[in-house]
Amino acid sequence: MELLTPDLQLDKVEDITLELLESLGITALLVDIDNTLVSRATSKIEDSVLAWVKSMKEAGIACCLLSNNWHGVIHDYAAELGVPVVGKAMKPLPLAFIKALNLIGAKRATTAMVGDQVFTDILGARFCVMFSILVKPLSTTDLWYTKIFRRVEQKLGS
Repeated sequence: MELLTPDLQLDKVEDITLELLESLGITALLVDIDNTLVSRATSKIEDSVLAWVKSMKEAGIACCLLSNNWHGVIHDYAAELGVPVVGKAMKPLPLAFIKALNLIGAKRATTAMVGDQVFTDILGARFCVMFSILVKPLSTTDLWYTKIFRRVEQKLGS
C-alpha cells in the first residue's frame, strides 16, 4: 500500500545527512521522539542524537519534534535539544503536522517527517503530502498497542 510506504528507509536518524537533505530539497524536519530519537528502554538522548540535531540546526534545517506522547517529558527532550515540540499529536491525523509546520515556518513540499512507525509517522506524512523517512526503532520496548501495530507493519514488509 502506497499510503504505508515510506519515501526512504534508514537505520537511524543520524543516517540523515545534510547532503541527503540537500539532494532531496528538504529544509525542515518533523521528528518523532519515542524510539526515533529517544529509546523507550533508556529514556535518554544519546550524544550522537544531540550532535545530529545540533548539526541540522547549525546548517539551517528547521526542526520540530512531533509526538503522540502526552507526558511532560517531551518538553524536557525538546529543551535539551533546543527545538520546539508539538505533543498530543494524534498522528496520523494532519492537525498537529500543520501546527508543527506553522511553528517552524516550514512548507510541506520541503519538509520531511522522520519516525519509526508506519501507522503514525509515515501515514501522517502521506496524509499531509510530505516526504517520509522511516527509521528502525531504537528499542523493542514499546507500548502494548504499538507492539500490535509493529506486527502488522512486519506483515506488510515495512
